[in-house]
Amino acid sequence: MGRVTVRRPVRTLTATGGRRRPDSLAAEEPLEIRVGGKALAVTMRTPGHDVELAHGFLLSEGVIGAPEDVFAARYCDGVDDQGRNTYNVLDLTLAEGVAPPETGVERNFYTTSSCGVCGKAALDAVKLKTRFPPGAAGFSVTPEVLSALPDALRERQRVFASTGGLHAAGLFRTDGSLLAVREDVGRHNAVDKVLGWALLEHRVPLGEVGLLVSGRASFELVQKAAMAGIPLLAAVSAPSSLAVELAEENGMTLIGFLRGSSMNLYTGEQRVLEAAAVS
Repeated sequence: MGRVTVRRPVRTLTATGGRRRPDSLAAEEPLEIRVGGKALAVTMRTPGHDVELAHGFLLSEGVIGAPEDVFAARYCDGVDDQGRNTYNVLDLTLAEGVAPPETGVERNFYTTSSCGVCGKAALDAVKLKTRFPPGAAGFSVTPEVLSALPDALRERQRVFASTGGLHAAGLFRTDGSLLAVREDVGRHNAVDKVLGWALLEHRVPLGEVGLLVSGRASFELVQKAAMAGIPLLAAVSAPSSLAVELAEENGMTLIGFLRGSSMNLYTGEQRVLEAAAVS
């Protein structure tokens, strides 16, 4: 498997002078996701949990809805200049009766570490129909539980602690306990990995948990949460206007700027208990 971190020399300059030392960087490598031998997506990701990433990606794009929808997942042969397998091409075989991605859709699915699915022709093309509508979910949480989540997420970020260069996504229960945490150089990859974990653990739809992300809340992340049936998405940074619109359309709760005891409730404030008492 690829390395999660890479050691590189660096020269550090401070007011008192400079020094050379080794530094740990978050690894970033391409992963090509194939379905039935046909290339579907290429994403720049941190190696690790690739099978989860691929399952989460197919879930959030509406291709699959259960682990049984994938018959097999295997790495394809691919070697670097030293003859080692790069583990950067993953081919998934769908189960019999599961419809493959629509013809021609693969051109929409070049992804990077800074954004989700890029280049889609129109906004309507990414407003996918959810299999598991999150609006009716009875999930609720207190402001006190929400306030403690960013620190709890940071404590589980093993690679971030050594590199400072990774995003994280975590699924949490109403009491604030974290079910799973995944890290990646890409926000959307971290979410796909944690959704893939949930799918493989037969936990989808995720109507009884919330999703916490370490960065901003983009349209793509709201869509991914909605496709998994998640009723609440909380982010430590800002949401975009389209993220708020999509969360409202799907009956989701969207929280931004979750920092300490402060947070902004953009949609679905009824799921945050005692929110009405907060001025």
